[in-house]
Amino acid sequence: MKNLNFGTKLLLILVSITVLSLSIMSYIISSNAFSALEKESQKYVNEVSKSSTLELSSILDKAFTVTNDIANKYKIALEYDEKLSEEGTINYFKSLLSQNFFIKGAFFTFENGELLYKKYDGTINKEFYTQKNGYFQPYVSRKDENTFNINILDEWNVNNSWVKIALDKKDIAITKPYIYEDVLMITISKPIFYKEKIVGVVGIDISLDFLIKQMKQIKIFETGYATLIDSYGVIISHPEIKNINKNIKDVTSNESILDAIEKGKKGEVFSYFSKNLRTNSDSYNFVYPVQFGDTKYYWSFVVSAPQDEYLKEAYFIRNFSFISGLCSLLVMIATILFNVKILNKNLLVIRDGILSFFSYLNRESSKAELINLDSKDEFGQMAKVVNENIVKTQKGIEEDRKLIDETIAVLGEFEQGDLCQRLNLSVSNPALMQLKEVLNNMASNLENNIDNVLKVLEQYSNYNYLNKIDQKGLKEHLLKLASGVNNLGDSITQMLIDNKTNGLTLGKSSSELLLNVDKLNLSSNEAAASLEETAAALEEITSNVRNNTQNIAQMAKLSSEVTKLANDGENFANQTTVAMDEINNQVNLVNEAISIIDNIAFQTNILSLNAAVEAATAGEAGKGFAVVAQEVRNLASRSAEAAQDIKTIVENATIKANQGKSIATNMIGGYKELNHSISQTINLINDIQNASKEQLSGIEQINDAVTQLDRQTQQNASIATQTQDIAIVADEIAKLVVSDVDAKEFVGKDKVKGKDINKNKELNNNQKEKSLDSPFINKKSSKRSEQSDEWENF
Repeated sequence: MKNLNFGTKLLLILVSITVLSLSIMSYIISSNAFSALEKESQKYVNEVSKSSTLELSSILDKAFTVTNDIANKYKIALEYDEKLSEEGTINYFKSLLSQNFFIKGAFFTFENGELLYKKYDGTINKEFYTQKNGYFQPYVSRKDENTFNINILDEWNVNNSWVKIALDKKDIAITKPYIYEDVLMITISKPIFYKEKIVGVVGIDISLDFLIKQMKQIKIFETGYATLIDSYGVIISHPEIKNINKNIKDVTSNESILDAIEKGKKGEVFSYFSKNLRTNSDSYNFVYPVQFGDTKYYWSFVVSAPQDEYLKEAYFIRNFSFISGLCSLLVMIATILFNVKILNKNLLVIRDGILSFFSYLNRESSKAELINLDSKDEFGQMAKVVNENIVKTQKGIEEDRKLIDETIAVLGEFEQGDLCQRLNLSVSNPALMQLKEVLNNMASNLENNIDNVLKVLEQYSNYNYLNKIDQKGLKEHLLKLASGVNNLGDSITQMLIDNKTNGLTLGKSSSELLLNVDKLNLSSNEAAASLEETAAALEEITSNVRNNTQNIAQMAKLSSEVTKLANDGENFANQTTVAMDEINNQVNLVNEAISIIDNIAFQTNILSLNAAVEAATAGEAGKGFAVVAQEVRNLASRSAEAAQDIKTIVENATIKANQGKSIATNMIGGYKELNHSISQTINLINDIQNASKEQLSGIEQINDAVTQLDRQTQQNASIATQTQDIAIVADEIAKLVVSDVDAKEFVGKDKVKGKDINKNKELNNNQKEKSLDSPFINKKSSKRSEQSDEWENF
């Protein structure tokens, strides 16, 4: 290699470099192009798969939502024990079918059909009632676009596939595809729970014909196709009709395909290479899972693209690159060989001239020798140009030195911060002139950029944040400086926006607070007035209870007098026995005693009646006492009757003197019994007296509590007044903040709005409305009403 001349070396080097470069370039270009086109083709297949599943996913999600809506409708009806309308149910199912073209039919079945619908009783049309139990169980199906069939659903049967799968899973479930009336369908069913027990199942039937038609419209290159496989591994759509409604395991034993389908069932996106099931050619396959709502039921959408189709363009570019590279290489080798021979001769002459010129540039000689070459080709022109430049160089060296000196002086001024200085000398050296122009432009740009920064900063200092520094053409430190100033303006603008937003929000909140405080003041005043009325009513009740207590004490006193009179009666009876012989003379006295006894019985009757009234007033606690009062009243009646009998006996005493002693003995026994009954009455009256005292004490405690509540209400009213003062101050602060921000100029000032403070309020109002509509509150109110009616009846 060392012994070869320059031309030969150049030839070998150029040919080697050209061969190597073209080979590497062709390989890299073809490989990269092939790889890029392969990835783009695979990406295209993936995107076709994903985009094609959007409508499918939407329909499956909607089917899932419709099933849940039906289940929720029946669940709510069960919770509130609401009977549903048969006609309304059928119309509801018709509307579902009208709004969802993919639904073939809708149904429900309950183990006990009387939970929500009336059982067939012979008075209504039995068209949609089961034959055995007479339960209302229609099946509404689509006949055509606007016409529907309504049939009777079978009796509740846990062995039905669509019932069994819902019962087994205890949640929404999907059956395997099946053929019904020459239509491939699936059923989505969901169990209905009531009191933690499954009482029924609802669901919809979905026709898969629209999916099959949609899948046929998907075109992947020339023979590529799309397949849809459900979560059970059953093929729903395939270009080969014979494979539809078959399990994938029955169609192929390819482990790659079966493994990909299993991953699709788990919701994994997966791609693989295998022979497709249509043409048996090597294909790229992409599996994209489609989920039913959030049920974890995944259908696998599989797209298969033959390699020789989706890589067709890549193969063409790779082959074209190799052929064009080879042709270019041969042409370049021939051209290089021809020109190197001519080049080698003229290079020697030019070399000598250039060496002489370099000696001059290196100050080895004081003058450069011109190149002696008279040819008219490029080498001759090159020699001529070199000679001309040798002359120009000698002249330009001196000019360049002067410009360099001026440049040093101007850069010295730049170093001290004076950006107004410029280079003024002109030379023939283009590089130096370009350097001069670059330095002058640099100084001008730097001066302009610094001036722009200072101008924007001056505007910022005057509270004007609208303008920004133009960053176009800036790099590194100037770009960082401009970005920093712009970021400073953005930060200040955002701060002002936040301040105004907070001010407006505070203004809205303070206004809302003022309104609520006014309502609170009104409510507090109304509560205070109500409490005053309550206190007055309690005071009146306290006075009544106190009077009742005094009356009961009087009753106890009268009872003691009755006891004394009873004892006197017993003594009179004893005297009657002793003085029976003088009975005629004592008739008048006995009549008086009988009148006293009759009066006592009458008073006892009155007292027992009062005791019964007090027992009724005491409510449940006085029921036992009411029974005792009734017995006392019975005893009083009996005493009155006995007195009447005694009076009769006394009137006949003259005639029946011999029987008088026996009758007097009986009177003594009657008085003892009467005395015993009166003692029991006194004990009961004492018990009532003690209970009345306890009631008086309790009512006085309630009165004290109402008084304390009244004081707290007055205190709340005072706090509400203080809150109103605070709200007024907050409103003034908000207006001051907004006014201060509006005094400044910044982007988006007029678009700033306060935050929405009504969302939480609406939520709270909705919760209150729900609580007011609660069935438990209605039941309590009904219970109070019933108690009030019972008391009024009493």
